[in-house]
Amino acid sequence: MSEARMSRGGQSVMSNGTSASLLVMRGIHKRFPGVQALKGVDLEVRAGEVQALVGENGAGKSTLMHILAGVYQADEGTIEIQGRANVVIADEQAAQRMGIAIVFQERSLFAPLSVAENVFAGRQPVNRWGRIDRRNLHNQARAWLDRVSLAVEPDVPVDLLSPAQQQLVEVAKALSVGARLIIFDEPTAPLTETETSALFRVIAQLKSEAVGIICISHRLEEIFQIADRVTVLKDGAGQGTFAVPETHPGELIARMVGRDLSLHQRQNHVGPHTSPVRLEVVSLCDAEEFRGSRPYLQDISFRVRSGEILVLAGLAGAGRTELALSLFGARARASGEIRVDGECVKLESPAEAIAAGLGYASEDRKDGGLFLDRAIVQNIVAARLQDFGTWWFNDHQGATVAEEFRRTLRVACRDVNQPVQELSGGNQQKIVLAKWLLANPKVLIVDEPTRGIDVGAKSEVHGVLRELARQGTAVIVISSDLPEVLAVADRVLVMRDGRIVGELAGEEASEEKVLRCATIANGAPRS
Repeated sequence: MSEARMSRGGQSVMSNGTSASLLVMRGIHKRFPGVQALKGVDLEVRAGEVQALVGENGAGKSTLMHILAGVYQADEGTIEIQGRANVVIADEQAAQRMGIAIVFQERSLFAPLSVAENVFAGRQPVNRWGRIDRRNLHNQARAWLDRVSLAVEPDVPVDLLSPAQQQLVEVAKALSVGARLIIFDEPTAPLTETETSALFRVIAQLKSEAVGIICISHRLEEIFQIADRVTVLKDGAGQGTFAVPETHPGELIARMVGRDLSLHQRQNHVGPHTSPVRLEVVSLCDAEEFRGSRPYLQDISFRVRSGEILVLAGLAGAGRTELALSLFGARARASGEIRVDGECVKLESPAEAIAAGLGYASEDRKDGGLFLDRAIVQNIVAARLQDFGTWWFNDHQGATVAEEFRRTLRVACRDVNQPVQELSGGNQQKIVLAKWLLANPKVLIVDEPTRGIDVGAKSEVHGVLRELARQGTAVIVISSDLPEVLAVADRVLVMRDGRIVGELAGEEASEEKVLRCATIANGAPRS
């Protein structure tokens, strides 16, 4: 016999005081060729709650959400939505009709179209003649953009927006459907602290309206900030659901990875200060074409030594990625010298940068770091193709090298011929690093190396960076994750408005000092 229900503040509530279930998934199984992705997973989401879903990359989180969104169908198990038992979600349109919206980690916008056209893609308001009502479209989109605190015009093409702004368009699009159950897959990964706070306010408002929220996040501190309950997955199986006030990060990590991780424990590994200087940058300035834009790089000078991990910290828009692109020959410079091992080098293209001994793992691994439709082996050897045959590719040699990296970096895959697009985010990031490990650069720049990957993979990536430094590579890390900055840095350079405004030794760095440099003029001196 079902429990009686009553209403409280517009929210469906059971007679025992708990909110009614919007979603109940029981015994969900999903198999793919060569892998059992889900093994009898249970998940419940109540009206007006945030249910967090955590686990290492490859644990089954995205597969479970794809089933809920109608992308995949479960092989076994049952789904109940708003009291309707044995629901079959045949496709994404069926999920939308059932009140389910999903904000994927990877953006799914139409870049050339306007913000408004993306928010209402396939649902544009029309006039009596069947034509798109542009004024109505603009006004409705403006209302949803205001809801997520995104101050851009609805007519602006999406491809002119930053990754963070594009993510907020995704959120506005999901909200505009009027969903009762919204899935957020790593929603804050590309967002600044201010934008994250705005998103959390939106989530709080949705909770008050009895909307159910599923939030996939690798940022455990966020889970303890916004979630009511948290469900843990490991290797495709559920490890339990816990009330957030009754658990702690250590317990979640232990259930997620099955081993202890010292995620933010700094490890000194840099050699003496007399280690040779690998890279020296002197008075680097942006080309005139960038003048008036933000950021505009000005008077950038620094050194990084062999065996050192140097972290570039700062807020979004400070100029860190622009500096990396300039060093890698992908952004024009007006002046300045770049020296590698004491020799001036002319870096006007990525090819020249690679020839001089530089490597660059971009912030967006999908757009700038990987050939998604190509095999693992093809991605790993991409920067050293000349070593694998002059007239044709030596398949055996390439497979041998790729297999060695697969074992060393513990890449979870069927084999090295599997397309990279089928891997989890953490394993994709390992392939990016494997490519540059094979290239053996003198200087490796890694931009947001652990964005969107789980705690276990994050620890392993940090280990790879430390090993590179021990072998004599000068490693430059760009990171917006302050615990990560403190965990890996031998030195921290803080940027703001296209300039280096502070320098901190790793052992003296703290979150407060880094933020002070990044947000306050003359916040810290250069050492």
